[in-house]
Amino acid sequence: MSGSRATARHQQRVEELCAAAVRALSGEPNLHFRGRRLHRGHRRLPMHAPHLQPSLDDDFGSFRGAADGMALRLTHSDAELHRSLHPADPVQRLIFEMLEQFRVEALAGLPGVIANLRHRHVQWSLDVHHSGMTETSRGILLYTVAQVCRSRVTGQPVVAETEDLLEATRFDIVPALGKDLTGLRRRRHDQNAYAEHALAIARIVGNMLAAADENDEHDGEDIDDHARFPLFLDSDDDFDDTIPQVSTGHSRVLGESEAGYRAFTTAYDRQHAVPALVRAKLLRDYRQRLDRCITGQGVNIPRLTRQLKMLLADPARNGWDGGQEEGHVDGRRLAQLIASPTERRLFRTERIEPAANCLVTFLIDCSGSMKEHIESIAVIVDVFARALELAGASSEILGFTTGAWNGGRAMREWHRSGRPAHPGRLNELCHLVFKDADTSWRRARPGIAGLLKADLFREGVDGEAVTWACRRMAGRSEQRRLLIVLSDGSPMDSATNLTNDRHYLDNHLKDVVRQEEMAGSAQIYGLGVGLDLSPFYRRSHALDLSHGSGNDVFREILEMIARDRRS
Repeated sequence: MSGSRATARHQQRVEELCAAAVRALSGEPNLHFRGRRLHRGHRRLPMHAPHLQPSLDDDFGSFRGAADGMALRLTHSDAELHRSLHPADPVQRLIFEMLEQFRVEALAGLPGVIANLRHRHVQWSLDVHHSGMTETSRGILLYTVAQVCRSRVTGQPVVAETEDLLEATRFDIVPALGKDLTGLRRRRHDQNAYAEHALAIARIVGNMLAAADENDEHDGEDIDDHARFPLFLDSDDDFDDTIPQVSTGHSRVLGESEAGYRAFTTAYDRQHAVPALVRAKLLRDYRQRLDRCITGQGVNIPRLTRQLKMLLADPARNGWDGGQEEGHVDGRRLAQLIASPTERRLFRTERIEPAANCLVTFLIDCSGSMKEHIESIAVIVDVFARALELAGASSEILGFTTGAWNGGRAMREWHRSGRPAHPGRLNELCHLVFKDADTSWRRARPGIAGLLKADLFREGVDGEAVTWACRRMAGRSEQRRLLIVLSDGSPMDSATNLTNDRHYLDNHLKDVVRQEEMAGSAQIYGLGVGLDLSPFYRRSHALDLSHGSGNDVFREILEMIARDRRS
């Protein structure tokens, strides 16, 4: 096993153990880590304090300490009360968050948990110190406040390695904070009463920092909070949980059907190669438009190629290197031993090189609502297809829509049949191939540009499209197969929803994704365009394309794949 894979397996094991500890301490069974972040079901929970997020270089004790801190926060802190009390000023809120975290850590009763919390606090403190933050006046002020307050609340000493460093700052601030510092320890069992002292401390320290800022502005310094306090502002209590999550429910029709999901008729379902649907001249115009968009985004394709190769490639045998001084005896060179007894280059070694034996399929939701995003989507899949080819991997670009609005010919046939109840899927599918796996990116360029043809976009039946894409991948020889579904919402076919129930297609998509992953057909990812698709896809990420599809968007997609690779 390669070093990177061993590291990934180790990290997965650490997260599994930490998740089990959080569930045991908090009593909440649906907590788990995904991408090193704590989730409750599909909802990502905010990280309330910077020391709760260890880096990959930290030891297991740090991860356990952070996990115990998260569990105590869930157990002993009223989130609604805390949210109603925290101040608006970012720095004051940072201090208030840390103080609330220190309060719940002071309520730990198990010796092992106390030891884990102490270990994590010490490690984080040393990281802050070694980063150089304590060499600035603001950094040492925040660091001293964190050390002194935690020491008062928990009754534990400050970190010994930096104790001498704190003396001068502690001497300056303790007179101003003394009364409230005493109140922190005395009121730690009462969140509301404790918050009064925490808010007072946050306000006093915030004013001290504001005064320091004014002095530096007069000196001509440009002040930036994130440059100033990088290891303090790492917490994301401001985590924006406003990204909407797709809404799903239970389908009674699908649940009660003995036959499960079905289609009323498949007679009108079609699969099309996009170049056959669009005039050649129009495709050329679309291609020029797409090329201008790609140029405008300034995507670094060589770097993306290197990152993809590192992410997707595995060591593979690729022939032999002869003329070596050690290795396997090369029979073709034995005659040289007779002619030149001193010759030592009689061996050969097996050549091992990274090879991306991988197929990446992009499955694009071509429903009407996606038209406003399709230019950015086209840039993403076109650049990825080019970079994947340069990295030695294969790619497909597929789309799914319907042949008509509101059921089309399938709906008319249902009417002629007497309109039986719950007919199942009631529309004509239209599956689109913009680029197949055997066609090079250069030859497929016009077909990819066909994504810009607006009248291809109608409605969408996601579950059957995922099955179709997985069946195409199953016929390929690549060892690793990734299916990336790009969509901006739930499956939507008005005729099917009206004649069954509104969650019929939703539930089918969930079933399909689960079944295909269990069968090992592919690793399936859901990329939500401004929407959280995690109710459908275990591996998912919400993209913000409001500013286009530049390097940051590609980095987010790579990180999504890398998280799964590590697990």
